Amino acid sequence: MFVPETYQAALFLMILSMLCWGSWANTLKLCPGFRFQLFYWDYAIGLAAGAVVWGLTAGSLGSTPPGFLEDVARAPMGAILFAALGGVVFNIANLLLVAAIDVAGLAVAFPVGIGLALVVGSVSSYFFKPAGNPVFLFGGIALVTLAIILDAAAYRQREASAKDTTTRGIVLSLVAGVLMGGWYPIATHDLGTAAKAGPGPYAIALFFALGVLLSTIPANLLLMAKPLDGKPPVAGAGYWRAPLGWHLAGVLGGAIWCVGAVANFVASVAHLARPIGPAVSYSIGQGATMISACWGVFVWREFAGAPRSAKLLLLLMFIFFALGLGAVALAPLY
Repeated sequence: MFVPETYQAALFLMILSMLCWGSWANTLKLCPGFRFQLFYWDYAIGLAAGAVVWGLTAGSLGSTPPGFLEDVARAPMGAILFAALGGVVFNIANLLLVAAIDVAGLAVAFPVGIGLALVVGSVSSYFFKPAGNPVFLFGGIALVTLAIILDAAAYRQREASAKDTTTRGIVLSLVAGVLMGGWYPIATHDLGTAAKAGPGPYAIALFFALGVLLSTIPANLLLMAKPLDGKPPVAGAGYWRAPLGWHLAGVLGGAIWCVGAVANFVASVAHLARPIGPAVSYSIGQGATMISACWGVFVWREFAGAPRSAKLLLLLMFIFFALGLGAVALAPLY
């Protein structure tokens, strides 16, 4: 299987993870009128298909043994269950996050939800597998936390006349963030590294994706019957009436997210003198917050017409996110 052997290659994968995790939700924007619960069926299929494709390609190439299929076949049940459980936790969090996007928009749901997930996931990952300079790592996390607060304040000013929607969107984002921060250390609990035996990143990604796919059935059916966005229940017949392009957009969204996950898992086990570790890899990947906010602000114009003070808060948010992510990126080097 392919595993990077230089920090530059690993950093490229972490940045790729950040770009993918911050961009996949745009595919939901391409399906106007498609309720996110219906979109999510295709998303889960795309995520699972992506894990299989990456396993049979990059996971089966390179000089680092074992190959993908051998790694899957010999994986212990405990590792499979941990990775699948991580998929279940992620799936619940992601369903809540997509609901928050529907209510609050990309520019706030991602910074609040994923920003909080960065804090929870990074701290818990470091606790279980410490790697990297803790001063740079946790200093960067503190800066990101400040960016989260600034973003929430900007959204409050933008929606000063819609307090109910604001509250619902932020609450959904916060709950999603707490759960989103928990899936990564669970899924990578038995991830094999140079110092620890266990399944490789491509096998872990497959077991994780299966957890997502299987848990989508009960979780999404429940959200179809009892939506969290304040809208009427979702009829399953709407899925079959949707245009083909909408289904392809959902599959593409899941595949894009999967690229980010595989890249992140692979980067965390790079063969380096100073290991990167899950905490650093996850933290940089969750710079997705800044990427998604850029989409929301500059492409989808979610803050068009917002007061000047809200735009100033957004500028400060971007600055603190950039500084925080820069500090985290330096953590493995010092």
